[in-house]
Amino acid sequence: MVFYINLLPLQSENFNINMNNYEVVFISTPVLSNEEYKNVVAKYTNFITNNGGEVTSKEDWGLRQLAYPIEKKTTGFYTLVEFSLPTENLKKLEVEFKRDENIMRFLSTRLNKYALKYNDSRRIRLSNKKEEKQEA
Repeated sequence: MVFYINLLPLQSENFNINMNNYEVVFISTPVLSNEEYKNVVAKYTNFITNNGGEVTSKEDWGLRQLAYPIEKKTTGFYTLVEFSLPTENLKKLEVEFKRDENIMRFLSTRLNKYALKYNDSRRIRLSNKKEEKQEA
């Protein structure tokens, strides 16, 4: 008599083992209007949520000087998005970044527990600074 034991973990729709935390910084082209820039950011945050992810935080760093020209442009709109997403969908997100003409560069990184802790403390510090400025 032979018994087969299934050693694979049970997966349900609500529980995904391959969910990781990431952060992506992308540079949008400076020729976009304010409304177009907001639409580009909304496009990618919606992509994350529609593919089983959750956006933790989003920071618009605004128009900044580039260290070197990219596509003959010396400035760009910087955006930082921190999110959790299933591993297989990160590649889809990166393909979307590569296809979009409005994105000049992007960098996505996986966050470990120390980076998550640092980002949480950084967000708290930034919110405290904003509150102090509003009180003054």
